Amino acid sequence: MTGDRTDVLPSIGDQHASTTVIPAVPAVPAIPAAPSGPPVPTTASLEAERVSAWFGQRKVLDRVSLEMPAGRVTALIGPSGCGKSTFLRILNRMHELVPSAALAGEVRLDGQDIYAPERRLTDARKAIGMVFQKPNPFPAMSIQDNVLAGLRLTGTKIGKGEREGLVEESLVRAGLWLEVKDRLKQPGSALSGGQQQRLCIARSLAVRPRVLLMDEPCSALDPTSTRVVEETIQQIAADVTIVIVTHNMQQAHRVSHQCAFFLAAHGTPGVIVEHGPTDTIFDNPQDQRTSDYVNGRFG
Repeated sequence: MTGDRTDVLPSIGDQHASTTVIPAVPAVPAIPAAPSGPPVPTTASLEAERVSAWFGQRKVLDRVSLEMPAGRVTALIGPSGCGKSTFLRILNRMHELVPSAALAGEVRLDGQDIYAPERRLTDARKAIGMVFQKPNPFPAMSIQDNVLAGLRLTGTKIGKGEREGLVEESLVRAGLWLEVKDRLKQPGSALSGGQQQRLCIARSLAVRPRVLLMDEPCSALDPTSTRVVEETIQQIAADVTIVIVTHNMQQAHRVSHQCAFFLAAHGTPGVIVEHGPTDTIFDNPQDQRTSDYVNGRFG
């Protein structure tokens, strides 16, 4: 692990109450891969083990452990300030970009620690993509160039003749193709907010990540755009493991297979109070604090 805290911390024991069985979900239609472009990887499991995080002397996460199964949507829920977004950024090594940041523990992608000294940062970012709260298409680029920008950022090479197929495939998977197919040369910044967010999803998918992290991707969107983004999440979940931070409990219930409830009480670092199948977390939680939160009694 990077940073100035490298000690392995003890297990938190009874702070976690988890259920290991993931309920079956309705099948979604498979989206055919384009005949060209980078090889399509398989989905990957992601596992955090005893992850703690600091900003300077302030500890913001305490020994968080969570399994995020391959091909499933994991929702991170909890009130503001409990460490959800920090945890999400740790999952693809963005936390280490903060000069005062430090962390301990491990993050494993299919069993391999992404923070191991021999693992390159670009490899982690290529395998584990990120969609942010505010849509951030490159304003000077066309829709088509925005989709392909991720390839350049990750050093992924692709033949000129393969680009059109990859652009179409990525936009189809992001639920945007039919709306923009006749104006691919127009600026991405000219799209509506919901379309811009789906363009950012397409940009991430073009690299063919194995995991996609989403930090409140619908918080700035109107209800119609939110519904379309949620449909996109459900459609791509079979092809890419998704971890989403959301404050919208209805959204977490709609799109996720499992939930992890984070809480930081009275100035203490964030921990996971409870995690398990989404239906269990919402309908039969084991901790009263979880029940209070998902039913809107605080947060």
